[in-house]
Amino acid sequence: MPATLGAAFVVVTHLSREHKSLLSDVLARLTPLGVEVAVDGVPVRPGRVYVMPAGFVMGIAGGRLRLKPLRPAIRETKPVDIFLTALAVDQGERAVGVILSGGDGDGAIGIKAIKEHGGLTLAQTLDGSGPEAPDMPISALRTGFVDFGETAERMGDRIAARFAARFAAISPATQEGQADLVAREFDAELLTEIFAILRSQVGHDFSGYKPSTFVRRLQRRISVVGAAGPDNYLKLLRADPAEVGALFRDLLIGVTNFFRDAAAFEALSTHVIPKLFDERASTDVVRIWVPACSTGEEVYSLAILLREHMLTLAEPPRVQIFATDIDERSLTVARTGLYPRTYLSAVTPERIAQHFVVEGDSVVVAKAVRDLCSFAPHSVLRDPPFSRLDLVSCRNLLIYLGVEAQQQLMPVLHYALRPRGYLFIGMAENVTRFDDLFETIDKRNRIFQARDAILPARLPPMSGPDTPIFAGAGQSYRRHVTTHAALRHTVETLMLSEFTPPHAVVTRTGEAVHYSSRIGDHLEVVPGQPTRELAAMARKGLRLDLRTALREAIEGNTPAVRDSISVELPDGRLQTISLVVKPLNTAGATEPLFLVVFKEAAAPVVRERQALEANERDTAFQGLERELSVTRERLQGVIEEYETSLEELKSSNEELYSVNEEMQAANEELEASKEETQSLNEELQTLNAELTSKIEAIDQMSDDQSTLFEGMNVASVLLTPDLHIRMFTAAAAQIFGLQPGDVGRSLRNFSTPIPLTWLSDEIPTVLATSRPSERTIESTDGARYHVRLMAASSKGSRTPGIVANFTNLLEQG
Repeated sequence: MPATLGAAFVVVTHLSREHKSLLSDVLARLTPLGVEVAVDGVPVRPGRVYVMPAGFVMGIAGGRLRLKPLRPAIRETKPVDIFLTALAVDQGERAVGVILSGGDGDGAIGIKAIKEHGGLTLAQTLDGSGPEAPDMPISALRTGFVDFGETAERMGDRIAARFAARFAAISPATQEGQADLVAREFDAELLTEIFAILRSQVGHDFSGYKPSTFVRRLQRRISVVGAAGPDNYLKLLRADPAEVGALFRDLLIGVTNFFRDAAAFEALSTHVIPKLFDERASTDVVRIWVPACSTGEEVYSLAILLREHMLTLAEPPRVQIFATDIDERSLTVARTGLYPRTYLSAVTPERIAQHFVVEGDSVVVAKAVRDLCSFAPHSVLRDPPFSRLDLVSCRNLLIYLGVEAQQQLMPVLHYALRPRGYLFIGMAENVTRFDDLFETIDKRNRIFQARDAILPARLPPMSGPDTPIFAGAGQSYRRHVTTHAALRHTVETLMLSEFTPPHAVVTRTGEAVHYSSRIGDHLEVVPGQPTRELAAMARKGLRLDLRTALREAIEGNTPAVRDSISVELPDGRLQTISLVVKPLNTAGATEPLFLVVFKEAAAPVVRERQALEANERDTAFQGLERELSVTRERLQGVIEEYETSLEELKSSNEELYSVNEEMQAANEELEASKEETQSLNEELQTLNAELTSKIEAIDQMSDDQSTLFEGMNVASVLLTPDLHIRMFTAAAAQIFGLQPGDVGRSLRNFSTPIPLTWLSDEIPTVLATSRPSERTIESTDGARYHVRLMAASSKGSRTPGIVANFTNLLEQG
């Protein structure tokens, strides 16, 4: 390491309790730095080397080493993972994890933790002097979280290139001030160009990423490559597509693990998963979506919980878990289901035995669990969402998104769920701003449930333009979660029990959201811009009293009454009414509503005509007046007939309006059907991508198997218990005279040089005991063969088989 690098070094090794280590003395002879055996509570200082003593497990907190003695007869097998994980949490971006020569997979989890917290990770690669035990570096490299695979000699330069300036001051406050200074160098124009480069080369838009998180990941990448500031790094992005891909992968690093936040998964298993299976037949499907699934740990954790509940049911329904991500490399890891054994630190031994297949230091998710999951590339913000889902598990995605991206994402998740479907998010996330979409089921463990209502203003972008429920209605009504059908039922029930006159329902802003029949006697269309404010449409003589009563009822939330109000009707008659405004209580309403009732106090009356003074008119004028009166009466009859015809036209217009509303409803249903079709098409594409990847894997496996058999000089035949041929090698074909078309035929049909009676008798014993059987048999041509029988077993195979190996002893001799 460069002598000017002001760093502290901690050496963690695998030592038994009884071993007396001289490592500190050895290191002291090889470095000018001060070397000491670590003790509990010692502050970590630059320019010092701390060596972990035997018999302890070591961590770090607050910049001080913490040592905990091991219990008697206990040896900690993963001390590197324990220390590196604590280091990542304590030091964040200032941490460096270096994996050198060592046995087993220790360090893989620690490297992952350091990378997730923004630190630097390195693993030793092979050179002339090591590593002597490559298991630890190889396990770390396989995780995909190692920044540099380097020889030991070059590691110091790599670390110094990033941290020479940053380790100058140990003070966290000073470090944060430097970070703020660097962050100010990322102006909006530079970030916009970086977003454009990512969008054009990797096809994903990161402009919705939380700015602080994006800048922090960008700073880390700049320091890793050793660029001299943001402008030089931008030039590197323009010239080097590989660096664009590396930045893309760094941006996608998320904190994930099997059963992360175990209490939350336990709450999900107890309170939600049983409800997903309630009243479901075996032909039904439980549908789950895990967006941003990363390398699949969360997906398989859910699948294990579902599988455990399915085993308790006599006829469980089918389960489909759609797991998506924009990182193809992570999806490849998830599809394989192969993880280091250390990744299962939070999984109980019982679950490991039931749901995993252990292969040395690695584990494979059992086929029964993997069959529940389908992995496919998908952008939750760009691509059409899934639909009709029972559960969406979107953990630790919202914390990386800005406010605008969250406002776009949450309605998409609500749209994807069935009515009363469940949403499961991370412990650091919340849906406080979306109370109109989700109600809280378990606040501590972040479990929510979709509300029944579908809000036009909250539909996903794929739904098309918002369609207002009432033309001209304000946003306040759009946030009303009670459907019009429920509102109408509540209003009509109240009216039948208390009132019969014309009425209307208004919001606290005075906007009408419901009208009854005959309301037109008291309202009129006002000139100018259309409005739904009830007081503005009231007839003259009624407008002032209505405004006053509304204000009194809304401000005091109490009934308001105005009596003996004279209103001039359209036909010229006078109507005396009483005005009643009272609060309307409806279940599930998010804002108060008010009922306005127009009580008709008496029948309308015609204005009294002015009496004629008989003495001031002569007989002729009286006759003319009588004639004029008759004419007026006839004209009044014509006017009444005209008004009747006008009312009929109004009724016809209302019928046409109703037909138009039905057509609009039918159009909305067609649009909904179109969205369902798009969602089904997306699911089919997802399943097709999954099947294609599986077919490619099977084809590759078949090619590899054929190549392996062709290169073997061992006479092997894979048989069924009744001696039908399933597979054979070229050497076996020479002994028994087999051709490729003989697969499926019985070995008894061939003229074999070896008696087959012993095979028929021995196969049941081998299958029952799973132990191989060996025997030396002499053939009819005088050759002696060593025959070995063993049961053929494969993961998930339901058909037993026998592998028979024939070795010619004469040829070996």
